[in-house]
Amino acid sequence: MLKHEGENRSQMEFFCIDEFVPKKHLLRKIDKAVDFDHIYDLVSDLYSPDNGRPSCDPVVLFKMVIIQHLYGIPSLRRTVEEINMNAAYRWFLGYTMSEKIPHFATISYNFKHRFTEQTIEDVFHWVLDEIAAHHMLSPEAVFIDGTHIKASANMKKRIKCEIPVAAKKYEEQLMEEINEYRERHGKKPFADDKDDPPKTKSVTESTTDPECGVFHKGDHKKQFAYEAHTACDKNGYIIDVEVTPGNVHDSVAFEDYYDRLTESFPQIEFVVMDAGYKTPAIAKKVIDSGRTPVLPYKRPNGKEGYFRPYDYVYDEYYDCVICPNNEVLKYSTTNRDGYKEFKSCSEICENCPDLAKCTQSRNHQKTVLKHIWSDYLEQTEDIRHTTGMRELYDKRKETIERCFADAKEKHAMRYTLVRSLSQVRKWVRLKFAAMNIKKYALHVA
Repeated sequence: MLKHEGENRSQMEFFCIDEFVPKKHLLRKIDKAVDFDHIYDLVSDLYSPDNGRPSCDPVVLFKMVIIQHLYGIPSLRRTVEEINMNAAYRWFLGYTMSEKIPHFATISYNFKHRFTEQTIEDVFHWVLDEIAAHHMLSPEAVFIDGTHIKASANMKKRIKCEIPVAAKKYEEQLMEEINEYRERHGKKPFADDKDDPPKTKSVTESTTDPECGVFHKGDHKKQFAYEAHTACDKNGYIIDVEVTPGNVHDSVAFEDYYDRLTESFPQIEFVVMDAGYKTPAIAKKVIDSGRTPVLPYKRPNGKEGYFRPYDYVYDEYYDCVICPNNEVLKYSTTNRDGYKEFKSCSEICENCPDLAKCTQSRNHQKTVLKHIWSDYLEQTEDIRHTTGMRELYDKRKETIERCFADAKEKHAMRYTLVRSLSQVRKWVRLKFAAMNIKKYALHVA
């Protein structure tokens, strides 16, 4: 016990680096399952074959970033330090223990200036193609949700500014149906406002990273953030992602994101989403595309002590609303937001015993709003009660919510050190590509 072993820190040895990597190591499984040489084809047009200095191997650069995301290393500087000391990382890159690892600034420069968003997207879809080739993707049902990522910006460094309100793609179609409905009831159609100055809204903008947005919900601390709108399949593979500022609602980013998703995976049959996506426009978009939206129950808004919204029954035949005391609320108009307004007779309501539970308006008149696309929401309620839909919705916790939990707990996606929307998009796609590679390699093994 008291024998003192000699220190052999300066001892030189000959060894094979392959012997230092355990046979069941994750990087061995990835190296066996994925042929990274395909990256050369994806980036060949970004390099000159004849001019310039010798370049760093692009496969090595991508592998180094994959190591960073696989093991949740926060920065490229720290990643290079870890690779320098880790035999398994060096084996994965094809470097011996004495070879010099590329400088972290080289990696940063390439991923910021050389590899474009399209390049990263091509790599992301190449990984999905590899998975699909082994029949491991199951995109018949997709699970869509969003998660926030804390931005590299201080809440104290901010300014107030006016920005134009983003136009929604369905607004033109909605306005056509609004005017058609108004004309049917003898109302004057709304004038075309294309020539009007764009609407603006006041937002809080970071002076450090102007492209992020303020996020504040529930018990979350108010912070600048980005949001990753993500879709995955039944097996938990992430099949698409769109990154927006943190103050963009899920339903606002849905339209373009859904079009791209269905174009890439036309075999989608069921679209499973949470209550944040339960809007008339989204329900119409999914149903009209020939797919089935799977949405949860969403409790109607209303004040405590007042009649609930479902107490006012819509009569489709007479196009009116019946109040809880069986009085008729007649159609009044349709506003620019697509809501039909039904108003009661103030003389009748004035003497109603339940007036205090109905309205507090000075003229004792109750107004009920109903969207012209509300029929699509009613269809989602019918779908919700269909056999198998409850079980399908419950799989969210095993798929998309599990993806977010793994990304934040195991792969360091709670916050990002990169700035600008373009860089965060690339950062998120590379992280999700690394997660897909990990799951794929484990499945193959």
